[in-house]
Amino acid sequence: MTLVGIIANPSASKDIRRLVAQGRVVPDWEKVNTLRRVLLGLQAVGIGRVVAMPDSSHLVQRARDDAQLSLDLDLLEMPAFYTEDDTVRAAALMEQMGVGCLVTLGGDGTNRAAAKGSVSMPMVAISTGTNNVFPTNVEGTLAGLAAGLLVQGHLDLEQVSVVSKLLEVHVDGEYRDMALVDVALSRERFVATRAIWDMSTIFEVFLTRAEPSSIGLSSVGARLQPLSLTDEGGLYYRIGESAGQDGQGGREAAGNSASVLAPIAPGVVCRVPIACWRPLPIGELSPVEQRYCTIALDGERAFSVTPAQRVEVGVNRNGPPVVQVDAALSQAAELGIFRE
Repeated sequence: MTLVGIIANPSASKDIRRLVAQGRVVPDWEKVNTLRRVLLGLQAVGIGRVVAMPDSSHLVQRARDDAQLSLDLDLLEMPAFYTEDDTVRAAALMEQMGVGCLVTLGGDGTNRAAAKGSVSMPMVAISTGTNNVFPTNVEGTLAGLAAGLLVQGHLDLEQVSVVSKLLEVHVDGEYRDMALVDVALSRERFVATRAIWDMSTIFEVFLTRAEPSSIGLSSVGARLQPLSLTDEGGLYYRIGESAGQDGQGGREAAGNSASVLAPIAPGVVCRVPIACWRPLPIGELSPVEQRYCTIALDGERAFSVTPAQRVEVGVNRNGPPVVQVDAALSQAAELGIFRE
């Protein structure tokens, strides 16, 4: 089915980090503008219908309200509570409808929620959040072109996408939740404002990606060992106070501590002491220190645990395929799709 889905988060880029750091704010009108360009790109390659998640700012409806657009817009028939669960349910519904590609507007948290709903739909992730690693700053027109060509079968999905890695969190031997980019353990006992912004509260971090040009927890890992979306495995590091502790009750080899200069938030560059760090092999569960703490997933505290609970984190490559827009458009050009 040549059906494209859209999930746009009006709350992306509006968390506490815009107050405690220099985080950007992407206003609704700019998100509408980006979505309009996505729709124009889709329409240009023959897409006649899209389905979207309802949101509190009516972003997609406002984008569709343009004289240049003739494609049909269907909103999912679902109750909207304007929480993360809306995105989870919307992605699951879109998978059931046969959506061939999902375009998202948001940050790491938005895409994590979409992946919780479905890991089978290819994703074109457009960054409109604060600390973004998973989505990219892709032009909306190009995103629409790539998604439209993919759902019509013009492109080879395996050649134009990368299956993303996931960090899976297990509590007392049972799967509890997941993250696309990072799992962090915070000394704070309560979820509170959710967004992680104070590095002094963090003591252990697990990563699927650590690119030198990223920002946030991932940027700290990138100073230790760069790790891309395509590289296998993940990365673990422990911050500061218990130098030499490996998070499993053992001792790391001497010399595996460091101090790195990293951009931990927009406009905030500081030196972070690293007690130890190591690669994470695919499929291996790593236990974390048992204590009162909160588990943060992709930059937001999700749930609390106690010293009586056993928490383990592992990395696997079983997430959604991430469409590489440059690769998709390059393949389309090589195939002569844009020529008459």
